Amino acid sequence: METAELLIWLVTIYAGIGALVAAAFLLVGIDRIDEDARGAYAFRPLLIPGIVVLWPVVLARWIELEGQR
Repeated sequence: METAELLIWLVTIYAGIGALVAAAFLLVGIDRIDEDARGAYAFRPLLIPGIVVLWPVVLARWIELEGQR
């Protein structure tokens, strides 16, 4: 496998995991974490690119906040 193929494969895996985290967070997590986000469905699609890129941070913060409940 060439370096470029490996890099594309790794980015695809990272983005796929990010998409799964984004879907789970936007469907379940955001309502549990932020009370002001309840019922505000119009802005959620705007968060998808940021969550996909920063999914490790979002997931860690989500787990941390769920543990405080």
